[in-house]
Amino acid sequence: MSTCPDVVSASVDLRLIVPGGQDRLVRADLSYAPNDPYAVGVAFHTGTPALVEWTFARSLLTEGVTQPAGIGDVQVWSTRSGERPRICIALSSPTGRALFDAPLGAIVEFLSETYALVPTGCESEFLDVDAGLAELLGGSDIAESDIAGSDIAGSDVSEP
Repeated sequence: MSTCPDVVSASVDLRLIVPGGQDRLVRADLSYAPNDPYAVGVAFHTGTPALVEWTFARSLLTEGVTQPAGIGDVQVWSTRSGERPRICIALSSPTGRALFDAPLGAIVEFLSETYALVPTGCESEFLDVDAGLAELLGGSDIAESDIAGSDIAGSDVSEP
């Protein structure tokens, strides 16, 4: 587990469940950055130079520790394999589906570090709305003074 002031990361060995075949170990790098405080990233090492990367809600992974969570492309739930608590992560995309399981303790440790960095309920304090808007607008340099002096400043956004 690596924790810098601006990122939490961990490498975890996941088990890829292969129906009717031999399960395989897959290394996954978990990451969390306060500048995207609602999301966690998972980069799967597939045996090729290219990583398969997924991003989903930190709260989804957290909820899956104690109860089944997710109704879309990512679903998470806890289980037991023998006496060992595990967490299952099911991923679905137009190109395929995969089911992984991991040691529950490793995921809980990673999540604990993320919440130490950005506590629940404080996520919005870490968002840089101006940078997000600039990215959405293609990197345009829009100053607050430009907005304040425009026709949209103080306009009623509820009107059509």
